[in-house]
Amino acid sequence: MSLGFVMLCHEALDRAAQVARHWSERGCPIVIHVDARASAHDYDAFREALSDRDNILFCRRFRCEWGRFSLVQSAQAASEMMLKNFPDVRHVFLASGSCLPLRPVDELVCYLGAHAQTDFIESATTKDVPWTTGGLDRERFTLRFPFSWKRQRRLFDGYVRLQRRLNLRRRIPEGVTPHMGSQWWCLTRETLEAILSHPRRTEFDRYFARVWIPDESYFQSLVRLVSDRVESRSLTLSKFDFQGKPHVFYDDHLQLLRRSDCFVARKAWPRAERLYAAFLSGEHDAANRAEPHPGKIDRIFSKATERRTSGRAGLYMTGRFPRKNHDNRLTAARYVVFEGFGDLFAGFPDWVQRSAGLRAHGHLFAPERAEFAGGLPVFSGALSDNARLRDYNPEMFLTNLIWNTRGERQSFLFGPRDTPAPGRFFPRDPNADVFCVTGAWAVPLFTSKRPFTDLRAEAARLQKIENAHLADLRNPATKARVRIWTMADLVENPAEPLRTVSEEASLTVAQNPAEVPKMVDLTGFGAFLQQLRNAGMHPYLIGDFPGDPPNGTSP
Repeated sequence: MSLGFVMLCHEALDRAAQVARHWSERGCPIVIHVDARASAHDYDAFREALSDRDNILFCRRFRCEWGRFSLVQSAQAASEMMLKNFPDVRHVFLASGSCLPLRPVDELVCYLGAHAQTDFIESATTKDVPWTTGGLDRERFTLRFPFSWKRQRRLFDGYVRLQRRLNLRRRIPEGVTPHMGSQWWCLTRETLEAILSHPRRTEFDRYFARVWIPDESYFQSLVRLVSDRVESRSLTLSKFDFQGKPHVFYDDHLQLLRRSDCFVARKAWPRAERLYAAFLSGEHDAANRAEPHPGKIDRIFSKATERRTSGRAGLYMTGRFPRKNHDNRLTAARYVVFEGFGDLFAGFPDWVQRSAGLRAHGHLFAPERAEFAGGLPVFSGALSDNARLRDYNPEMFLTNLIWNTRGERQSFLFGPRDTPAPGRFFPRDPNADVFCVTGAWAVPLFTSKRPFTDLRAEAARLQKIENAHLADLRNPATKARVRIWTMADLVENPAEPLRTVSEEASLTVAQNPAEVPKMVDLTGFGAFLQQLRNAGMHPYLIGDFPGDPPNGTSP
């Protein structure tokens, strides 16, 4: 047989025995390394389960630890035994105890026969690929790492800082260019012998013994010294998440693994009964000569990573609350905010619903209650109009409303009287369309008939609130689509802003509105503004409003 397997095992030894037997029964010799940390009972049971197979051997055991040279030593010891005891082996395939064969051994043997002089090992220089996640890249080769990252984290980090401070650097062995890649490789006999019997092996081993995570760089670097037929890819399907941790394959990944056309996958869940039954049954489709193509499923893994890190736009869960200011849409769908229009135009929400096809609410964040469309006390998703419940977390109230009504665009009125928190929230949301008329808060004060002393204090308060809100709307970091008019500009020419609202907020083909909403009677409003000025309160956000409204501005 031209193919032999080296297996590195440390847990779930019953599954490793099942895979080893599968390969052994198909004529492939196996050399197994079992982590010295595994119990004597489990190790003895493992050996006993495979004692009837004369082409399965066990090598010297090392106590292995992630990121340490012991993982390289285990691969070296098992490979040396493979080369010594099985002279007919032409390719050596490194696998783990959690690896699962996805295609028949005969197909792998045929594939390697067609690439008889090729070494399959992922091998790339650190400057060319951004693979390292949350760790060191070039420094892992120039600093010393005598301490365990997992067991001695404080010593590990402290020693790294000390070496940086003292500008200590290691000398990389002459002729060696550090490369990195997947731990799982398939090398020709000639290449593996050249690495293990290299005259400078002692020097290389001494150097890599203090490299961080040497199992991803030892063979990957040395293969470049001894081989000129390197195919920089692994024949093992091994996927990693955004934290650098390997993906685990479960029963529901069965069809996904079949589509990959890869020969081996790592790592399979030990209790994935359906996976092991399907791939170790010996029953396979007709010969598959397809090239291994993990790229077929890369899109799915990329989507999973995006979903894991960013979630779904507008969906907030207790299990994964989005990071603040993360570059993602804060809500699930587009919506429209009207500021000031409801104060100037009677029945404005009804006009919006008729002309733009939106679900038009009143002031959702009014102090008294949430004014849902149609006066409903409870809206989609069991959202209550109770102001106290809403104001416990008003931003989440808005995101829930948008999430619960996906497929129907919502709109609502907003102003300085309302709960202020949403006014800091929706300017950061790319889904928001904001149409703002500044100073319109003065109209309800003008028509309220309250004592002037109260109106003057309230006008100053509302103007201060709106001015702060306008700073959020005009901030360069604002992601909402914002249109702003002063009240004086709108009163002078109301048709233009209303046409803009109809065109930009409408769900249907934009047309000039057949009707316009009725503006409130502003007779005497100019005198009211002058009275505010005389009292020392300057309503500058209203704009240059004339003493009397122009004729025809109150249709």
